[in-house]
Amino acid sequence: MIEKDKIAVIAITKHGALLAEKLHLNLKNSELFISAKFKKDGIPGKVQFFETPIKELTGKIFNGFDALIYIVSLGAVVRTIATYLKDKHTDPAIIVIDDKANFAISVLSGHVGGANELTEEIAKILGASPVITTASDVGKTIPVDILGREFGWTTELNENITKVSACVVNEEAVGIYQDSGEKNWWKRENPIPKNFKFYSSLDELTASDCKAALLITDKIIPEKYQDLLNKSVIYRPKSLTVGMGCDRGTLQEELDELLNKTFEFHGLSVKSIKNISTVDLKNREAGLLAFCERHNWELVCYTREELAELKNILPNPSEMVMKYLKIPGVSEPAAMLTAKTDTLVVEKTKGKMSTLAVARILDK
Repeated sequence: MIEKDKIAVIAITKHGALLAEKLHLNLKNSELFISAKFKKDGIPGKVQFFETPIKELTGKIFNGFDALIYIVSLGAVVRTIATYLKDKHTDPAIIVIDDKANFAISVLSGHVGGANELTEEIAKILGASPVITTASDVGKTIPVDILGREFGWTTELNENITKVSACVVNEEAVGIYQDSGEKNWWKRENPIPKNFKFYSSLDELTASDCKAALLITDKIIPEKYQDLLNKSVIYRPKSLTVGMGCDRGTLQEELDELLNKTFEFHGLSVKSIKNISTVDLKNREAGLLAFCERHNWELVCYTREELAELKNILPNPSEMVMKYLKIPGVSEPAAMLTAKTDTLVVEKTKGKMSTLAVARILDK
């Protein structure tokens, strides 16, 4: 089942109202908007019976929903939404269904907005034929703009997405380099197309004849690869876990400074941080909480007993931590526990009142 924050289902005919009700009952977080001509009682959930023109209704709800599903003719919907369109990063997903549910059509925000995926789900619910015209979906190839989104990956060099996508759908040579993150990102039933080739190093990829590249990495790409970057999209998987220890009263600014300097020195991207971890005694430390909240990172807390289980493999045990907390360390075991690994990408690094260590989550 597709889950979006808010879905509006809109119908203006008798048959459309019945279809809309069925969708409303099967789609989580949906609200129903039916013409007042077909008002009836007993429909569960949020239901509105509207009397205003559909264009006026659309204007009121357009920016308040993640997806709008119209059981209205395609031409009418195009004219209705035209006034309110901005860009694919902010516009809601738009899906159109005909009055007999023969077709479910992905109209707008197919990839970024999730309209294609939602269209497939709607088609299953209603027994309709899904109509999707996005080139990468029709060609059953990689959707450059949303690759890895289900894993929380983010993108860099977004200005290259259009030209890289063109290379993908035109079946030109595209190189893929991956050194971190989930390996099972290919979700289609067909094999990955032959115009894609995997490379084990950036040097090998740079020397290839590839017209475009997809770089899946938690590392900062050095400037010497600028020619490669000019034709690439970078994907940042959530592959790094950061263990932190800090004294009482440590300020958020110090934690930011320590993290940024450490990641810059080691060539790591902060966009690949999955979470921050520490000992449970610090679960109310104001500076640490503010630091995590600012960056929208989850704070994972472990008991001293859990951290102590890794005492025999810590590269840098601390006498000071042992003296006050009765465990050999905080940042190193916290990072390793979260990543479920016994190695570190960055061993304990000290700030004025804090420590930091980094581990990488390895995709099995």
